[in-house]
Amino acid sequence: MIRLGLIGYPLSHSFSPDYFARKFEKEDIQGYDYDLYPITTAYHLQALLQFHPEIKGLNVTVPYKETVMAFVDELDPQAEAIGAVNTLVFKDGKIFGHNTDVGGFKNSLEALIKRVGAQLSGALILGTGGASKAVAYCLNEMGLAFKKVSRNPDSDQFGYADISAETLQNYNLIINTTPLGTYPNVELCPAIPYEKLGHQNLLFDLVYNPEKTLFLKKGESQGASIQNGLEMLEIQAELSWKLWTS
Repeated sequence: MIRLGLIGYPLSHSFSPDYFARKFEKEDIQGYDYDLYPITTAYHLQALLQFHPEIKGLNVTVPYKETVMAFVDELDPQAEAIGAVNTLVFKDGKIFGHNTDVGGFKNSLEALIKRVGAQLSGALILGTGGASKAVAYCLNEMGLAFKKVSRNPDSDQFGYADISAETLQNYNLIINTTPLGTYPNVELCPAIPYEKLGHQNLLFDLVYNPEKTLFLKKGESQGASIQNGLEMLEIQAELSWKLWTS
């Protein structure tokens, strides 16, 4: 049995095992299993691989997308440029690091833009973690101006208190890369001025559980177009599968 899986912490409400179980059944894929490995530090990765040498690939989620890079033998150029890894491939005694978040986000965002016929003026990226790096890389590739928003902003970033009605006009796409609002903490959301949103805004939440976070609900109530992270996750999962089986 070839093992695949997900490392991160916590992992109690992960999408991936059910997704791959359905994929294996639907496509009659034999000899593969996908499990959760809730390691409490990235340094446990080596022990995990020693205990389960049958593991051939792993997805990586918060909080290890950046720290896991220290254990990678060869980085895909895109993952290296981003500074974050979400897919590991174990082959020929080496660990290869990739980032499929970019492809997942780009394809899902382009579908949203096409669906609503939006013209983007710029983007606000809420959060500064590993997922935000993939989003920033993608927006840069698309030639779209963006600013990161942080609770502790540096000179290149906005603080949440800096976001005004004018800001939301100049950066009409708002992307939540933080875990705020993820089940079971569904009452949480990023502290942006939702009352200043309008029909010109698009809200993209990388969170997929619940289907409609408080962030998205508040945006929708102001007329904004919304998109959760499920489609992005499905696309990046398929991209990971291709890496594991190529």
